[in-house]
Amino acid sequence: MPEPLTPAELLALDRRHVWHPYGPMPGRQRPLLVESASGVRLRLAEEAYGHRELVDGMASWWSALHGYNHPVLNEAAREQLGRMSHVMFGGLTHEPAVRLAARLVEITPEGLEHVFLADSGSVSVEVAVKMCLQYWLSAGRPAKHRLMTWRGGYHGDTWQPMSVCDPDGGMHSLWSGALPRQVFADAPPAGYDAGVDPAYEAHLAGLFERHAHEVAAMIVEPVVQNAGGMRFHSPGYLRVLRRLCDEHQVLLVFDEIATGFGRTGTLFACEQAGVTPDVLCVGKALTGGYLTMAAALCTSRVAEGISRGEVPVLAHGPTFMGNPLAAAVAGASVDLLLGQDWQSEVKRIESGLREGLAPAAGLPGVREVRTLGAIGVVQLDHEVDTVAASEAAVRAGVWLRPFRDLVYTMPPYVTNDADLARICGAVCAAAAAG
Repeated sequence: MPEPLTPAELLALDRRHVWHPYGPMPGRQRPLLVESASGVRLRLAEEAYGHRELVDGMASWWSALHGYNHPVLNEAAREQLGRMSHVMFGGLTHEPAVRLAARLVEITPEGLEHVFLADSGSVSVEVAVKMCLQYWLSAGRPAKHRLMTWRGGYHGDTWQPMSVCDPDGGMHSLWSGALPRQVFADAPPAGYDAGVDPAYEAHLAGLFERHAHEVAAMIVEPVVQNAGGMRFHSPGYLRVLRRLCDEHQVLLVFDEIATGFGRTGTLFACEQAGVTPDVLCVGKALTGGYLTMAAALCTSRVAEGISRGEVPVLAHGPTFMGNPLAAAVAGASVDLLLGQDWQSEVKRIESGLREGLAPAAGLPGVREVRTLGAIGVVQLDHEVDTVAASEAAVRAGVWLRPFRDLVYTMPPYVTNDADLARICGAVCAAAAAG
């Protein structure tokens, strides 16, 4: 074992060598050094603003549904580690992956029958895009090679996903001249309870009329646009998209990487519209925040269409595809979620967020406060000062990561009422400081 390093030594090495997400090299902000985590708490190596422990209001970018160091998930990892940590998926298979695929088919909307296991959410979107493009290529319609989406979305940081993120307000506008040029509708009208706006429905219909001949698929985040701005929209627009896609021979892809596994109050957000997409992407919470894994599920129509083509294979195969360790933990995480009354827990969190964030509406510079399921958002009327906002949250004993004009929380479902109140207080403090 190497000699232990002091926190100061670790942070010096971090600054010298480690490139953190969405930051320069070296970083401008000193990161907090986490030495362990349990339940909903992060244990710091050094005290920060009077705290050695922080309540995690982010569920590690929305993935740690069950909190940290959960005995059920720990045991699933240990048991699988004693069998094998990895084996290639090309020409081989194994029980954890087979069981997980079958379980995903069982719990997702009816009609999604085939599962491609991927490394990350962004890669699952890449796979979904490849499925859709190859489907039309196999059908003898190579002109259908573009994608359609609506503005305000976010689908990942790899190439094709970047091309369907918001082209102007998103973080990927730097690459607008190099990315594939896709077809963008206006952002869906805001408001979960707003219903379907006939004018916006006509706007979508017009785009389909003009571009269906060249569009392979429509891809959207159902009900909640997450990293693109934490916007909520009516589930009714999903029914509009399903109808238009069917009328114009366009495939429909739902990106539920952030919304899946109960975050919006139903197991998958698209259930709120009673709609099944042709391809569904899931990730983040799939493994309960333990390991990286995602999946793209598709209908038999898509799979059979590809398999009848001139090139009858989906040419994609990550080295760690179907990783047994991740698949075993994912299966345990899904069973853990569905083996409890998770709906009541999400409703409890929704009520706590609505009550606890209400005072933020009266703060100067706050444009809107909104909640849905286990999502709470305070939107400012200006760019948030992320350093000041983050420091205010840490002073309140909570870890948050504000961005753009937003201070928000997506806590683990195991967050108790006292910790939820603490998170809400931190969000309000961060909004005031930011």
